[in-house]
Amino acid sequence: MITEIGIVAGDIWHYLDQQKTCYFSKLVPGIDKPKDVVLMSLGWLAREGHIIMERDKDDYKITLRF
Repeated sequence: MITEIGIVAGDIWHYLDQQKTCYFSKLVPGIDKPKDVVLMSLGWLAREGHIIMERDKDDYKITLRF
């Protein structure tokens, strides 16, 4: 499972590198991975300090941290 989380974290990284910023509601269908794995991967990226997540009403805005 940890390998899958890492692979999806890489997919998220590449998606955000192209989009610059996106909302969680668009990220899940954008990378076409299971929502639970996307959540775990976002947690990994956030813990490592690679992304910034900001609550915006009923969604989260996600941006790469450079």
